This record gives sequence, C-alpha cells and structure tokens, in this order.
Amino acid sequence: MTTLLQIKNVTKRFGGLTAVNDVSFSVNAGEILSVIGPNGAGKSTLFKLISSFLSTSSGEVLLDGQRISNLAPHVVARRGVVRTFQETTIFRAMTVRENIIVSHHLRSNASLWGFFWGSRAARADEADFGASADAIIEFLGLESIRDEMAATLPQGHLRALGMAIGLATDPKVLLLDEPFAGMNHDETMHMVDLVRRLRDERGVTVLLVEHDMPAVMKISDRIVVLNFGEKIAEGSPQDIQNNEKVIEAYLGSEDAAIGM
Repeated sequence: MTTLLQIKNVTKRFGGLTAVNDVSFSVNAGEILSVIGPNGAGKSTLFKLISSFLSTSSGEVLLDGQRISNLAPHVVARRGVVRTFQETTIFRAMTVRENIIVSHHLRSNASLWGFFWGSRAARADEADFGASADAIIEFLGLESIRDEMAATLPQGHLRALGMAIGLATDPKVLLLDEPFAGMNHDETMHMVDLVRRLRDERGVTVLLVEHDMPAVMKISDRIVVLNFGEKIAEGSPQDIQNNEKVIEAYLGSEDAAIGM
C-alpha cells in the first residue's frame, strides 16, 4: 500500500506540559485509521498538529512526502488535509445546500472582487459549486433536508452536514473529530456506512478520533492508541483489543470500553 500521510516524531509542548510526545505513525492511501485513548490522551491536540491548527514543538507531518506541519491551516487544506470539528462548524442561518456551496470556495478560481462584481470566473465557479453541492447531497442521502435551515437539524444530520462540508473541499485525507458523538445506535451505524462509502466510492483516506469503541472496532483498518501523549499501541482492531497496555490504559476494562 502507498503511504499518504506520515507523522514523524511529533511533539507538542505547552510550557512545562507535554501534550503529545514523540508520536510516529503512517496512514496509507485508502485507509480508515482511528486514533483512540482515554480522556486527556492527546488525541485532539494531535489532530490539530496534523491539520496545522497548532505548530509542532518538534517532529513533522508529511503529505505525499512533502512537509505540511507548521504551514497555515488553509494552505494545508488546499493541499488536501481537511479537518472536521466536534462543534460541527456551520452557518446556522443558511440551508444545508448553501452551507455546502460556501464550503467550496477554498477551491475557487475567482477572486473575492470577482465574486463581488459577478465576473465570468465567479459565475463559472458558482455554477460548478452548485452542481458539486448537489452531487454531495445525493451521495450522502441528504436530499430530504437540502433546503432545511442548518439551525433546525438534529445531531445526526448535523454530523452528516459536517462531512459534506469537508467533502466540498475535495480532500485527500479527511480528519473526522468524534463523528459519532451524541448519536444513538442507528445514527451511528448510518454514519459508519457513510464513512466507509467516502473511502470506497470517493477514494478519501480517513483519519478519525473517536470514543465510541464498538464503532471504532467496526470501521477501522488500523488503530493507533495514545495515553498521556504517547503512542502505546498500533495495529488491527483485534490486536488492539488484546493488547495489555491498551487494557491497562482503559482502567483494566476488557468489555465495551474497548469494544470487547
């Protein structure tokens, strides 16, 4: 398999606190890889380092062999590493379709002034973005809510909208931050299916942070486990379920806490 994303000896310090300590792993093209660990393990900080919302203290992140760490976040997003957020960042006063259209502007050809004055390039972008938004809506099965205001959406649809916003940027790697949080079982299984389809039908490589261990075990090709900012395990879901260090990190539990 082809290595797409490399995290090499990445460390992040906040004063005297080391939140992420010398973490290394690779993500293969077309893979679904999950990062798990107890609360405070450094998972969200690691995501911010990969997407360059935080600068590394040492180490580097490479995409296709090129360093992307410590660049501006919008530059990293343009290169193909796009992050969704736990807070589901949306424009609540816009419809689902309008949110997705706006999210395309990272890849616009027209300038800001072009959109203001309605230039030919801006009109072409708007037509392209509208068609792409409709295709994303169809792909994710959001036709029934395309004209609904985002502020009125339940949690499951908000998460799907967050995924649609990420897709609008045409990512190589999509970083999903707790995509199953706050969902019931049926909503979670639907989202698991959507994430798989992102990989299988759109060719998007997926890296996710999640606390729902049954969902993680079901969806992941590989899992990386953090504890107190350090990587303590890496392997298949079965490997992780049987790893003594992981069991100990989850307070000795061998049941649903780690998907068993």
